[in-house]
Amino acid sequence: MFDKAAPKNPTPAPKTTQGATYVPLDQDVYRLIDRYAIKYGPDTLNDPHTSVRPYSRVSVARLAQRIVHDSTAGASLSAADRFNARYLLRDNWHYTPQDSALGQNQSRRPILKNFYRNQSDLFHVATPDFTLRVNPVLLLQAGKDNELGGLRYVNTRGIQVEGVIDQRLGFYTFLADNQMAVPGYVQRRIDRDRAVPHEGYWKPFKGKTDQYDFFSARGYVTYAATKHINVQLGHDRNIIGNGYRSLILSDYSAPYFFLKLNTRIWKLNYQNLFAEMTASGKYTERGVTPDTVFQKKYFALHHLSLDVTPNFNIGVFESEVFSRRKGNFELQYLNPIIFYRAIEQHIGSEDNAILGLDFKWNIKHRAQLYGQLILDEFVLSEIRSGNGWWANKQAVQLGGKLLDVAGISNLDIQGEFSYIRPYTYQHEDRFRNYQHYQQPLAHPMGANLYELLGIISYQPSVLPRLNLVAKGIYTVQGTDYLGANNTLLNYGGNVLLPYTVRPTDANGNVLEYGFRVGDGNKTRLLHTDFTATYQVRHSVWLDAKLIARHQTSALPTTAKTNEVFATLALRWNIAQRLHEF
Repeated sequence: MFDKAAPKNPTPAPKTTQGATYVPLDQDVYRLIDRYAIKYGPDTLNDPHTSVRPYSRVSVARLAQRIVHDSTAGASLSAADRFNARYLLRDNWHYTPQDSALGQNQSRRPILKNFYRNQSDLFHVATPDFTLRVNPVLLLQAGKDNELGGLRYVNTRGIQVEGVIDQRLGFYTFLADNQMAVPGYVQRRIDRDRAVPHEGYWKPFKGKTDQYDFFSARGYVTYAATKHINVQLGHDRNIIGNGYRSLILSDYSAPYFFLKLNTRIWKLNYQNLFAEMTASGKYTERGVTPDTVFQKKYFALHHLSLDVTPNFNIGVFESEVFSRRKGNFELQYLNPIIFYRAIEQHIGSEDNAILGLDFKWNIKHRAQLYGQLILDEFVLSEIRSGNGWWANKQAVQLGGKLLDVAGISNLDIQGEFSYIRPYTYQHEDRFRNYQHYQQPLAHPMGANLYELLGIISYQPSVLPRLNLVAKGIYTVQGTDYLGANNTLLNYGGNVLLPYTVRPTDANGNVLEYGFRVGDGNKTRLLHTDFTATYQVRHSVWLDAKLIARHQTSALPTTAKTNEVFATLALRWNIAQRLHEF
Protein backbone atom coordinates (compact mmCIF):
# COMPACT_ATOMS: atom_id res chain seq x y z
CA MET A 1 0.00 0.00 0.00
CA PHE A 2 2.91 2.27 0.76
CA ASP A 3 4.37 2.06 -2.72
CA LYS A 4 1.21 1.92 -4.84
CA ALA A 5 0.95 4.39 -7.66
CA ALA A 6 -1.53 7.18 -7.07
CA PRO A 7 -4.54 7.62 -9.33
CA LYS A 8 -4.75 10.41 -11.83
CA ASN A 9 -5.94 13.84 -10.70
CA PRO A 10 -5.45 13.41 -6.93
CA THR A 11 -7.22 15.87 -4.65
CA PRO A 12 -4.83 18.80 -4.13
CA ALA A 13 -3.79 19.65 -0.62
CA PRO A 14 -4.65 23.12 0.66
CA LYS A 15 -1.84 25.63 0.34
CA THR A 16 -1.53 26.17 4.06
CA THR A 17 1.58 28.12 5.03
CA GLN A 18 0.61 29.48 8.44
CA GLY A 19 -0.96 28.14 11.61
CA ALA A 20 1.12 25.00 11.31
CA THR A 21 0.91 22.10 13.72
CA TYR A 22 4.08 20.32 14.85
CA VAL A 23 5.74 17.00 14.09
CA PRO A 24 5.28 14.96 17.32
CA LEU A 25 8.52 14.41 19.21
CA ASP A 26 10.06 11.13 18.05
CA GLN A 27 13.80 10.40 18.18
CA ASP A 28 13.68 8.24 15.03
CA VAL A 29 11.79 10.73 12.87
CA TYR A 30 13.76 13.70 14.19
CA ARG A 31 17.04 11.95 13.43
CA LEU A 32 15.96 11.85 9.77
CA ILE A 33 14.90 15.50 9.79
CA ASP A 34 18.21 16.56 11.36
CA ARG A 35 20.09 14.55 8.74
CA TYR A 36 18.43 16.42 5.89
CA ALA A 37 18.69 19.80 7.61
CA ILE A 38 22.46 19.25 7.57
CA LYS A 39 22.66 17.69 4.12
CA TYR A 40 20.28 19.95 2.21
CA GLY A 41 20.30 23.12 4.30
CA PRO A 42 20.37 25.86 4.96
CA ASP A 43 17.37 27.62 3.54
CA THR A 44 17.06 30.17 6.38
CA LEU A 45 13.44 30.79 7.27
CA ASN A 46 12.12 27.76 5.37
CA ASP A 47 14.14 25.15 7.26
CA PRO A 48 13.32 23.73 10.69
CA HIS A 49 15.12 25.75 13.33
CA THR A 50 16.86 22.77 14.90
CA SER A 51 17.78 24.46 18.20
CA VAL A 52 14.14 24.45 19.35
CA ARG A 53 11.82 21.47 19.10
CA PRO A 54 9.24 20.31 18.13
CA TYR A 55 9.58 21.34 14.48
CA SER A 56 6.64 22.80 12.59
CA ARG A 57 5.17 20.57 9.93
CA VAL A 58 5.36 23.28 7.31
CA SER A 59 9.15 23.64 7.72
CA VAL A 60 9.65 19.87 7.50
CA ALA A 61 7.46 19.72 4.39
CA ARG A 62 9.51 22.45 2.72
CA LEU A 63 12.74 20.63 3.58
CA ALA A 64 11.39 17.41 2.06
CA GLN A 65 10.33 19.31 -1.06
CA ARG A 66 13.87 20.61 -1.47
CA ILE A 67 15.21 17.05 -1.29
CA VAL A 68 12.84 16.11 -4.12
CA HIS A 69 13.81 19.20 -6.11
CA ASP A 70 17.51 18.41 -5.80
CA SER A 71 16.78 14.89 -6.98
CA THR A 72 14.86 16.00 -10.06
CA ALA A 73 17.61 18.54 -10.77
CA GLY A 74 20.11 15.71 -11.09
CA ALA A 75 21.54 15.42 -7.57
CA SER A 76 22.25 11.90 -6.36
CA LEU A 77 19.68 10.49 -3.96
CA SER A 78 19.98 7.06 -2.38
CA ALA A 79 17.02 4.70 -2.30
CA ALA A 80 16.82 5.22 1.47
CA ASP A 81 16.80 9.03 1.10
CA ARG A 82 14.11 8.75 -1.55
CA PHE A 83 12.05 6.54 0.78
CA ASN A 84 12.47 9.01 3.66
CA ALA A 85 11.55 11.99 1.49
CA ARG A 86 8.35 10.22 0.50
CA TYR A 87 7.57 9.52 4.13
CA LEU A 88 8.13 13.15 5.20
CA LEU A 89 6.08 14.50 2.31
CA ARG A 90 3.19 12.15 2.98
CA ASP A 91 3.26 12.70 6.73
CA ASN A 92 3.01 16.46 6.16
CA TRP A 93 0.73 16.33 3.11
CA HIS A 94 -1.41 19.32 4.13
CA TYR A 95 1.66 21.55 3.59
CA THR A 96 2.93 19.73 0.49
CA PRO A 97 2.05 20.15 -3.20
CA GLN A 98 0.83 16.82 -4.57
CA ASP A 99 2.26 17.23 -8.07
CA SER A 100 5.50 15.43 -7.15
CA ALA A 101 5.76 11.69 -7.81
CA LEU A 102 7.64 11.32 -4.54
CA GLY A 103 4.94 13.10 -2.59
CA GLN A 104 1.85 11.25 -3.81
CA ASN A 105 -0.24 10.08 -0.91
CA GLN A 106 -3.60 8.85 -2.14
CA SER A 107 -4.56 5.21 -1.71
CA ARG A 108 -5.84 3.21 -4.64
CA ARG A 109 -8.20 1.14 -2.49
CA PRO A 110 -9.77 3.13 0.38
CA ILE A 111 -11.57 1.19 3.10
CA LEU A 112 -15.36 1.66 2.92
CA LYS A 113 -14.70 4.64 0.64
CA ASN A 114 -14.07 7.04 3.55
CA PHE A 115 -11.19 5.47 5.47
CA TYR A 116 -7.57 5.51 4.35
CA ARG A 117 -8.35 7.56 1.29
CA ASN A 118 -4.72 8.58 1.66
CA GLN A 119 -1.89 6.41 2.93
CA SER A 120 -1.05 8.48 6.01
CA ASP A 121 -4.42 8.87 7.75
CA LEU A 122 -7.31 6.73 8.90
CA PHE A 123 -9.63 9.63 8.12
CA HIS A 124 -8.98 13.09 6.72
CA VAL A 125 -10.70 16.21 5.44
CA ALA A 126 -9.01 18.60 3.02
CA THR A 127 -10.61 21.89 1.93
CA PRO A 128 -9.03 25.30 1.32
CA ASP A 129 -10.21 26.48 4.77
CA PHE A 130 -10.05 23.33 6.86
CA THR A 131 -7.89 20.23 7.23
CA LEU A 132 -8.46 17.38 9.65
CA ARG A 133 -6.45 14.24 10.35
CA VAL A 134 -7.60 11.39 12.60
CA ASN A 135 -5.35 8.44 13.37
CA PRO A 136 -5.26 5.52 15.79
CA VAL A 137 -2.41 5.15 18.28
CA LEU A 138 -1.11 1.75 19.30
CA LEU A 139 1.97 0.44 21.12
CA LEU A 140 2.13 -3.25 21.98
CA GLN A 141 5.47 -4.24 23.45
CA ALA A 142 6.51 -7.45 25.19
CA GLY A 143 9.85 -8.52 26.56
CA LYS A 144 11.93 -10.29 29.18
CA ASP A 145 14.27 -8.88 31.79
CA ASN A 146 16.85 -10.98 33.62
CA GLU A 147 16.32 -9.02 36.87
CA LEU A 148 12.54 -9.22 37.20
CA GLY A 149 10.46 -12.28 36.43
CA GLY A 150 7.33 -12.30 34.38
CA LEU A 151 6.43 -10.53 31.17
CA ARG A 152 7.64 -6.92 30.82
CA TYR A 153 5.17 -5.12 28.61
CA VAL A 154 3.65 -1.85 27.37
CA ASN A 155 0.02 -1.71 26.25
CA THR A 156 -1.02 1.66 24.77
CA ARG A 157 -4.22 2.39 22.84
CA GLY A 158 -5.39 5.81 21.79
CA ILE A 159 -6.18 8.40 19.16
CA GLN A 160 -4.46 11.39 17.58
CA VAL A 161 -6.34 14.28 15.98
CA GLU A 162 -4.95 17.41 14.34
CA GLY A 163 -5.89 20.04 11.81
CA VAL A 164 -5.85 23.66 10.66
CA ILE A 165 -8.67 26.20 10.35
CA ASP A 166 -8.49 29.20 7.99
CA GLN A 167 -4.76 28.58 7.48
CA ARG A 168 -4.07 30.29 10.82
CA LEU A 169 -5.42 28.25 13.69
CA GLY A 170 -3.91 24.81 14.23
CA PHE A 171 -4.94 22.20 16.78
CA TYR A 172 -3.64 18.84 18.00
CA THR A 173 -4.66 16.29 20.63
CA PHE A 174 -3.26 12.92 21.71
CA LEU A 175 -5.18 10.63 24.07
CA ALA A 176 -4.04 7.17 25.17
CA ASP A 177 -4.68 4.64 27.92
CA ASN A 178 -1.58 2.77 29.11
CA GLN A 179 -0.55 -0.20 31.21
CA MET A 180 3.10 -1.04 31.69
CA ALA A 181 5.35 -3.54 33.48
CA VAL A 182 8.88 -2.11 33.62
CA PRO A 183 12.34 -3.71 33.71
CA GLY A 184 14.47 -3.67 36.86
CA TYR A 185 16.47 -0.49 36.26
CA VAL A 186 13.31 1.51 35.53
CA GLN A 187 11.69 0.10 38.66
CA ARG A 188 14.62 1.36 40.74
CA ARG A 189 14.15 4.87 39.33
CA ILE A 190 10.41 4.76 40.08
CA ASP A 191 11.12 3.59 43.63
CA ARG A 192 13.58 6.44 44.15
CA ASP A 193 11.51 9.29 42.73
CA ARG A 194 7.96 7.94 43.15
CA ALA A 195 7.28 8.93 39.55
CA VAL A 196 6.77 6.99 36.32
CA PRO A 197 9.27 8.40 33.79
CA HIS A 198 7.72 10.80 31.25
CA GLU A 199 4.29 10.62 32.88
CA GLY A 200 2.24 12.53 35.45
CA TYR A 201 -0.54 10.92 37.49
CA TRP A 202 -0.29 7.13 37.77
CA LYS A 203 -1.50 4.25 39.89
CA PRO A 204 -0.45 0.61 40.43
CA PHE A 205 -2.00 -1.78 37.93
CA LYS A 206 -4.05 -4.50 39.63
CA GLY A 207 -2.23 -3.83 42.89
CA LYS A 208 1.17 -4.97 41.57
CA THR A 209 4.25 -3.02 42.66
CA ASP A 210 6.07 -3.26 39.31
CA GLN A 211 3.13 -2.56 36.98
CA TYR A 212 1.56 0.83 36.31
CA ASP A 213 -1.63 2.27 34.87
CA PHE A 214 -1.79 5.84 33.54
CA PHE A 215 -3.59 7.98 31.00
CA SER A 216 -1.64 10.17 28.55
CA ALA A 217 -3.21 13.40 27.34
CA ARG A 218 -1.42 16.04 25.28
CA GLY A 219 -2.85 18.83 23.20
CA TYR A 220 -2.39 22.37 21.95
CA VAL A 221 -3.67 25.12 19.70
CA THR A 222 -1.43 27.30 17.56
CA TYR A 223 -2.16 30.66 16.01
CA ALA A 224 -0.22 32.52 13.34
CA ALA A 225 -0.39 36.00 14.84
CA THR A 226 1.70 37.46 12.00
CA LYS A 227 3.82 36.13 9.18
CA HIS A 228 6.76 35.79 11.57
CA ILE A 229 5.14 35.22 15.00
CA ASN A 230 3.44 32.02 16.09
CA VAL A 231 1.60 31.51 19.40
CA GLN A 232 1.09 28.10 20.96
CA LEU A 233 -1.00 27.23 24.02
CA GLY A 234 -0.82 23.64 25.10
CA HIS A 235 -0.02 20.74 27.40
CA ASP A 236 3.03 18.97 26.01
CA ARG A 237 6.84 18.90 26.09
CA ASN A 238 9.54 21.09 24.50
CA ILE A 239 13.25 20.64 23.77
CA ILE A 240 16.05 23.17 23.35
CA GLY A 241 19.37 22.11 21.86
CA ASN A 242 20.85 20.09 18.99
CA GLY A 243 22.14 17.18 21.07
CA TYR A 244 20.69 13.81 21.95
CA ARG A 245 20.68 15.04 25.53
CA SER A 246 19.73 18.60 26.44
CA LEU A 247 21.22 20.45 29.38
CA ILE A 248 18.72 23.32 28.90
CA LEU A 249 15.30 21.69 28.46
CA SER A 250 14.58 18.09 27.48
CA ASP A 251 11.52 15.92 26.89
CA TYR A 252 12.23 13.57 29.81
CA SER A 253 9.66 14.93 32.27
CA ALA A 254 5.88 14.69 32.16
CA PRO A 255 4.00 17.08 29.83
CA TYR A 256 3.17 20.50 31.30
CA PHE A 257 0.87 23.42 30.53
CA PHE A 258 2.58 26.25 28.64
CA LEU A 259 2.26 29.35 26.51
CA LYS A 260 4.90 29.68 23.80
CA LEU A 261 5.68 32.61 21.50
CA ASN A 262 8.06 31.96 18.61
CA THR A 263 9.34 34.83 16.50
CA ARG A 264 11.41 34.03 13.42
CA ILE A 265 12.60 36.94 11.30
CA TRP A 266 15.77 37.96 9.48
CA LYS A 267 18.57 35.87 11.00
CA LEU A 268 16.88 35.59 14.38
CA ASN A 269 14.74 33.02 16.14
CA TYR A 270 13.36 34.12 19.52
CA GLN A 271 11.27 31.82 21.69
CA ASN A 272 9.43 32.70 24.92
CA LEU A 273 8.09 29.87 27.05
CA PHE A 274 5.88 30.33 30.13
CA ALA A 275 4.82 27.14 31.93
CA GLU A 276 2.83 25.98 34.93
CA MET A 277 4.34 22.87 36.49
CA THR A 278 3.78 20.52 39.41
CA ALA A 279 6.13 20.68 42.39
CA SER A 280 5.47 17.04 43.33
CA GLY A 281 2.79 14.41 42.83
CA LYS A 282 0.32 11.98 44.34
CA TYR A 283 2.86 9.75 46.06
CA THR A 284 5.17 12.51 47.35
CA GLU A 285 2.80 14.93 49.10
CA ARG A 286 1.54 14.11 52.60
CA GLY A 287 -2.18 14.06 53.24
CA VAL A 288 -3.10 13.83 49.57
CA THR A 289 -6.71 12.84 48.94
CA PRO A 290 -8.40 12.15 45.60
CA ASP A 291 -9.54 15.80 45.44
CA THR A 292 -6.21 17.37 46.40
CA VAL A 293 -4.77 19.90 43.94
CA PHE A 294 -1.04 19.27 43.72
CA GLN A 295 1.11 22.27 44.58
CA LYS A 296 2.22 24.38 41.63
CA LYS A 297 5.45 25.96 40.48
CA TYR A 298 6.22 28.06 37.43
CA PHE A 299 8.81 28.20 34.69
CA ALA A 300 9.79 31.02 32.34
CA LEU A 301 12.41 30.76 29.59
CA HIS A 302 13.54 32.80 26.64
CA HIS A 303 15.98 31.62 23.99
CA LEU A 304 17.46 33.87 21.28
CA SER A 305 19.52 32.43 18.45
CA LEU A 306 21.31 34.17 15.59
CA ASP A 307 22.48 32.76 12.26
CA VAL A 308 25.95 34.33 12.29
CA THR A 309 26.52 32.71 8.90
CA PRO A 310 24.22 30.43 6.90
CA ASN A 311 25.97 27.45 8.52
CA PHE A 312 26.83 28.74 11.99
CA ASN A 313 24.24 29.53 14.66
CA ILE A 314 24.71 30.67 18.24
CA GLY A 315 22.03 31.08 20.88
CA VAL A 316 21.68 32.43 24.40
CA PHE A 317 19.01 31.53 26.92
CA GLU A 318 17.79 32.33 30.41
CA SER A 319 15.24 30.53 32.56
CA GLU A 320 13.56 30.94 35.95
CA VAL A 321 11.90 28.34 38.17
CA PHE A 322 9.80 29.93 40.90
CA SER A 323 6.68 29.84 43.04
CA ARG A 324 4.67 32.32 45.08
CA ARG A 325 2.31 31.98 48.03
CA LYS A 326 -1.15 30.77 47.10
CA GLY A 327 0.18 29.65 43.73
CA ASN A 328 0.41 33.09 42.14
CA PHE A 329 2.50 33.67 39.02
CA GLU A 330 5.17 36.40 39.15
CA LEU A 331 3.76 38.72 36.48
CA GLN A 332 7.07 40.52 35.92
CA TYR A 333 8.47 37.37 34.29
CA LEU A 334 5.89 37.82 31.52
CA ASN A 335 8.04 40.58 30.04
CA PRO A 336 9.34 38.83 26.91
CA ILE A 337 12.50 40.92 26.42
CA ILE A 338 13.95 41.55 29.86
CA PHE A 339 16.84 40.05 31.81
CA TYR A 340 15.25 37.73 34.40
CA ARG A 341 18.17 37.98 36.82
CA ALA A 342 17.59 41.73 37.05
CA ILE A 343 13.93 41.09 37.90
CA GLU A 344 15.07 38.70 40.64
CA GLN A 345 17.16 41.42 42.23
CA HIS A 346 14.51 44.08 41.72
CA ILE A 347 11.79 42.17 43.56
CA GLY A 348 14.09 40.62 46.17
CA SER A 349 13.41 37.01 45.20
CA GLU A 350 15.55 33.89 45.54
CA ASP A 351 14.18 32.20 42.45
CA ASN A 352 16.25 29.69 40.51
CA ALA A 353 17.86 31.42 37.52
CA ILE A 354 19.86 29.49 34.93
CA LEU A 355 21.48 30.99 31.87
CA GLY A 356 23.88 29.93 29.16
CA LEU A 357 24.42 29.48 25.44
CA ASP A 358 24.32 26.89 22.69
CA PHE A 359 25.71 26.66 19.18
CA LYS A 360 25.74 24.53 16.04
CA TRP A 361 28.03 24.55 13.01
CA ASN A 362 27.10 22.66 9.86
CA ILE A 363 30.18 21.71 7.85
CA LYS A 364 30.07 21.08 4.09
CA HIS A 365 26.68 19.34 4.23
CA ARG A 366 28.35 16.33 5.83
CA ALA A 367 28.85 17.11 9.51
CA GLN A 368 27.68 19.18 12.43
CA LEU A 369 29.36 20.35 15.62
CA TYR A 370 27.15 21.51 18.48
CA GLY A 371 27.33 22.34 22.14
CA GLN A 372 25.78 23.92 25.23
CA LEU A 373 27.08 25.83 28.25
CA ILE A 374 24.95 26.13 31.41
CA LEU A 375 25.56 28.51 34.31
CA ASP A 376 23.41 27.81 37.37
CA GLU A 377 25.78 29.73 39.65
CA PHE A 378 28.92 31.55 38.54
CA VAL A 379 31.56 33.24 40.70
CA LEU A 380 34.77 33.62 38.70
CA SER A 381 37.06 33.87 41.74
CA GLU A 382 35.72 30.59 43.13
CA ILE A 383 36.23 28.84 39.80
CA ARG A 384 39.79 30.11 39.54
CA SER A 385 40.58 28.97 43.08
CA GLY A 386 39.97 25.34 42.15
CA ASN A 387 38.75 24.57 45.67
CA GLY A 388 35.60 22.80 44.52
CA TRP A 389 33.10 25.28 45.94
CA TRP A 390 29.72 23.56 46.10
CA ALA A 391 27.98 26.43 44.28
CA ASN A 392 30.20 26.17 41.22
CA LYS A 393 27.16 24.84 39.38
CA GLN A 394 27.93 24.66 35.69
CA ALA A 395 27.46 22.17 32.86
CA VAL A 396 28.90 21.80 29.37
CA GLN A 397 28.11 19.66 26.35
CA LEU A 398 30.03 19.13 23.10
CA GLY A 399 28.94 16.85 20.30
CA GLY A 400 29.14 16.10 16.61
CA LYS A 401 27.29 14.33 13.82
CA LEU A 402 28.78 12.84 10.64
CA LEU A 403 26.70 11.71 7.66
CA ASP A 404 27.39 8.97 5.12
CA VAL A 405 30.47 7.73 6.94
CA ALA A 406 33.23 6.31 4.72
CA GLY A 407 31.08 7.07 1.68
CA ILE A 408 28.38 4.61 2.76
CA SER A 409 24.98 6.15 2.11
CA ASN A 410 22.76 6.55 5.18
CA LEU A 411 25.41 5.40 7.64
CA ASP A 412 25.48 8.21 10.21
CA ILE A 413 27.22 8.56 13.55
CA GLN A 414 26.84 10.90 16.49
CA GLY A 415 29.11 11.42 19.49
CA GLU A 416 28.40 13.55 22.54
CA PHE A 417 30.10 14.47 25.81
CA SER A 418 28.27 16.04 28.77
CA TYR A 419 29.78 17.29 32.03
CA ILE A 420 27.54 18.49 34.89
CA ARG A 421 28.91 19.79 38.20
CA PRO A 422 27.40 18.65 41.54
CA TYR A 423 24.27 20.47 42.75
CA THR A 424 23.51 21.91 39.30
CA TYR A 425 19.71 22.28 38.93
CA GLN A 426 19.13 21.81 42.69
CA HIS A 427 17.67 24.51 44.93
CA GLU A 428 16.40 24.94 48.49
CA ASP A 429 13.04 23.30 47.86
CA ARG A 430 10.92 21.50 45.27
CA PHE A 431 9.26 24.77 44.22
CA ARG A 432 12.48 26.13 42.74
CA ASN A 433 14.50 23.09 41.70
CA TYR A 434 14.76 22.19 38.01
CA GLN A 435 12.13 19.44 37.93
CA HIS A 436 8.47 18.87 37.13
CA TYR A 437 6.34 16.10 38.61
CA GLN A 438 9.40 14.59 40.35
CA GLN A 439 11.35 14.37 37.06
CA PRO A 440 14.38 16.39 35.83
CA LEU A 441 13.70 19.06 33.22
CA ALA A 442 17.14 18.69 31.64
CA HIS A 443 19.46 15.64 31.70
CA PRO A 444 17.51 12.55 32.89
CA MET A 445 20.43 11.43 35.10
CA GLY A 446 20.46 14.75 36.99
CA ALA A 447 23.92 16.15 37.81
CA ASN A 448 27.32 15.32 39.34
CA LEU A 449 28.26 13.33 36.26
CA TYR A 450 30.12 13.12 33.01
CA GLU A 451 28.77 11.11 30.12
CA LEU A 452 30.02 9.80 26.78
CA LEU A 453 27.31 8.91 24.26
CA GLY A 454 27.61 7.37 20.81
CA ILE A 455 24.97 6.53 18.21
CA ILE A 456 25.38 4.65 14.93
CA SER A 457 22.41 4.51 12.56
CA TYR A 458 22.19 2.73 9.23
CA GLN A 459 19.38 2.47 6.70
CA PRO A 460 20.37 0.09 3.88
CA SER A 461 19.38 1.25 0.41
CA VAL A 462 18.57 -2.32 -0.60
CA LEU A 463 15.97 -2.42 2.19
CA PRO A 464 15.04 1.19 3.03
CA ARG A 465 12.15 0.15 5.28
CA LEU A 466 14.74 -1.13 7.77
CA ASN A 467 16.55 1.13 10.26
CA LEU A 468 19.37 -0.17 12.47
CA VAL A 469 20.40 1.95 15.46
CA ALA A 470 23.10 1.13 18.01
CA LYS A 471 23.67 3.31 21.10
CA GLY A 472 26.29 3.28 23.80
CA ILE A 473 26.04 5.51 26.87
CA TYR A 474 28.85 5.50 29.44
CA THR A 475 28.13 7.55 32.56
CA VAL A 476 30.21 8.23 35.66
CA GLN A 477 28.09 9.77 38.41
CA GLY A 478 28.46 10.48 42.10
CA THR A 479 25.26 9.20 43.68
CA ASP A 480 23.91 9.68 47.19
CA TYR A 481 24.11 7.11 49.96
CA LEU A 482 23.10 6.62 53.59
CA GLY A 483 25.62 7.76 56.18
CA ALA A 484 25.60 7.51 59.97
CA ASN A 485 22.15 7.15 61.56
CA ASN A 486 20.72 6.37 58.10
CA THR A 487 21.10 10.02 57.11
CA LEU A 488 21.03 10.53 53.36
CA LEU A 489 24.21 12.24 52.14
CA ASN A 490 23.36 14.51 49.21
CA TYR A 491 26.31 14.77 46.82
CA GLY A 492 24.43 16.81 44.24
CA GLY A 493 23.38 14.19 41.71
CA ASN A 494 19.64 13.99 42.37
CA VAL A 495 17.85 17.12 41.16
CA LEU A 496 14.96 16.47 43.57
CA LEU A 497 17.01 17.00 46.74
CA PRO A 498 17.69 20.42 48.38
CA TYR A 499 21.30 21.59 48.29
CA THR A 500 20.99 22.62 51.95
CA VAL A 501 21.45 18.98 53.05
CA ARG A 502 25.03 18.62 51.83
CA PRO A 503 27.49 16.40 53.72
CA THR A 504 29.00 17.75 56.96
CA ASP A 505 32.46 17.71 58.53
CA ALA A 506 33.45 16.10 61.85
CA ASN A 507 31.98 19.07 63.75
CA GLY A 508 28.62 18.85 62.00
CA ASN A 509 29.21 21.90 59.77
CA VAL A 510 27.83 21.71 56.24
CA LEU A 511 30.73 21.43 53.78
CA GLU A 512 31.39 24.39 51.47
CA TYR A 513 34.41 23.18 49.47
CA GLY A 514 36.02 20.09 48.04
CA PHE A 515 33.27 18.90 45.70
CA ARG A 516 34.30 17.21 42.45
CA VAL A 517 32.31 15.42 39.77
CA GLY A 518 31.95 11.81 40.85
CA ASP A 519 32.09 12.50 44.59
CA GLY A 520 29.82 10.34 46.71
CA ASN A 521 29.12 6.78 45.71
CA LYS A 522 31.04 6.82 42.42
CA THR A 523 28.92 4.80 40.01
CA ARG A 524 29.91 3.69 36.51
CA LEU A 525 27.17 2.71 34.08
CA LEU A 526 27.46 1.32 30.56
CA HIS A 527 24.07 1.30 28.82
CA THR A 528 24.05 -0.30 25.35
CA ASP A 529 21.04 -0.56 23.07
CA PHE A 530 20.58 -2.13 19.65
CA THR A 531 17.29 -1.59 17.81
CA ALA A 532 16.11 -2.89 14.44
CA THR A 533 13.00 -1.09 13.18
CA TYR A 534 11.02 -2.11 10.11
CA GLN A 535 8.36 0.20 8.65
CA VAL A 536 5.53 -2.07 7.52
CA ARG A 537 3.53 0.81 6.05
CA HIS A 538 3.24 4.51 6.73
CA SER A 539 3.73 5.15 10.49
CA VAL A 540 3.47 1.43 11.34
CA TRP A 541 6.70 -0.01 12.76
CA LEU A 542 7.98 -3.30 14.11
CA ASP A 543 10.82 -2.98 16.66
CA ALA A 544 13.26 -5.56 17.95
CA LYS A 545 15.35 -4.15 20.81
CA LEU A 546 18.12 -5.50 23.02
CA ILE A 547 19.38 -3.49 26.02
CA ALA A 548 22.41 -4.57 28.02
CA ARG A 549 23.53 -2.68 31.13
CA HIS A 550 26.58 -3.04 33.35
CA GLN A 551 26.83 -0.94 36.52
CA THR A 552 29.40 -0.84 39.30
CA SER A 553 29.64 1.38 42.39
CA ALA A 554 32.43 2.40 44.75
CA LEU A 555 30.61 1.29 47.90
CA PRO A 556 30.83 -2.43 48.65
CA THR A 557 27.26 -2.32 49.98
CA THR A 558 26.01 -1.45 46.48
CA ALA A 559 25.68 -4.55 44.35
CA LYS A 560 27.13 -4.75 40.86
CA THR A 561 24.38 -5.24 38.28
CA ASN A 562 24.36 -6.86 34.86
CA GLU A 563 20.98 -6.49 33.23
CA VAL A 564 19.73 -7.69 29.87
CA PHE A 565 16.34 -6.59 28.56
CA ALA A 566 14.95 -7.78 25.19
CA THR A 567 11.67 -6.66 23.61
CA LEU A 568 9.53 -6.88 20.51
CA ALA A 569 7.05 -4.11 19.71
CA LEU A 570 4.38 -3.04 17.25
CA ARG A 571 3.95 0.74 16.96
CA TRP A 572 1.30 2.70 15.08
CA ASN A 573 1.56 6.51 15.04
CA ILE A 574 3.60 6.63 18.24
CA ALA A 575 7.26 6.95 19.17
CA GLN A 576 9.32 4.37 21.05
CA ARG A 577 9.06 4.55 24.85
CA LEU A 578 12.71 5.05 25.80
CA HIS A 579 14.24 4.70 29.27
CA GLU A 580 17.85 5.79 28.84
CA PHE A 581 19.10 6.59 32.33
